[in-house]
Amino acid sequence: MPHDEQKKNKLKVIQFDKDQNTLIESLQPQETFDDVGGLEEVKKKIQMSFILPLQNPEFFKAYGKEAGGSLLLYGPPGCGKTFLAKAIAGEINANFLHMELQAILSMYVGQSEHNLHDLFEKAREQKPCVLFIDELDALGGSRQNMRQHHERMLVNQLLIELDGLSSHNNGVYVIGATNTPWYLDPALRRPGRFNQLIFIPPPSEQERELILKLKLKDKPQATLNLKKFAGKSQHFSGADLEQLVNDAIESALQRSLETGKLQPLTDNDINHSLKGRKPTTLEWFSTAKNYATFSDVNRDYQHVLDYIRDNKIR
Repeated sequence: MPHDEQKKNKLKVIQFDKDQNTLIESLQPQETFDDVGGLEEVKKKIQMSFILPLQNPEFFKAYGKEAGGSLLLYGPPGCGKTFLAKAIAGEINANFLHMELQAILSMYVGQSEHNLHDLFEKAREQKPCVLFIDELDALGGSRQNMRQHHERMLVNQLLIELDGLSSHNNGVYVIGATNTPWYLDPALRRPGRFNQLIFIPPPSEQERELILKLKLKDKPQATLNLKKFAGKSQHFSGADLEQLVNDAIESALQRSLETGKLQPLTDNDINHSLKGRKPTTLEWFSTAKNYATFSDVNRDYQHVLDYIRDNKIR
């Protein structure tokens, strides 16, 4: 289907209602890569490794490569992995099913595995479907470090469901997201499972300016120097920037209550908010650097070291 026609469609989003133990469906406008600001290298890699094989299967089959499979998005928290997964679903005109850990876990023996199987079955019924597994490390952590038998069984069930990708899972595309890929069970990283890693970095300066503009949209404000604040918020994640704006709004709101008159947001509000915050991504990069430097035998996380070097993170 042509790209412009896809944009006119609606994307079916399926969410898990854990209170009623059922899957509920809703509709929302369809996102594509056009809605993802920046991340050009990331989008290019996803196009080549995931989307183009689906759109041109005959070319890839000639070289012994199959279409579909799974992706693993990793990076600091709050950098838009979920939004990117939705955009991928939009690019291939697929339904989107968002799975969270709390929707799967159960206190009853065997029920968690049953819930996981039901979720994959629902994805198969809705295909083409992107099944997005958030916080994959919490579901598929290393079995060697697990003390409880039921935790290991849940990882086993996930492996069984993923292995179906080469048979009855045709049309189901699994995307996982994690902040700590090095804690995943090694079996999840084998070919046919989550063997394609995509590093999602914090937003660039230009992207930060855009995020600030979007977060401040329709808020009472004076003329703001967002370019300056984008430059001062190096290494901030999207979530960090949202909190920065929220703090600034609190300051303007307090002034409004004190004066009894609506006070617009000013550069002083954002500057005061910025002084009290540090990027949450730095702690993640510190951990990732140690792992990538001393334990990354296959150099899977070289992109992290390159980013740290290029952006002078200490």
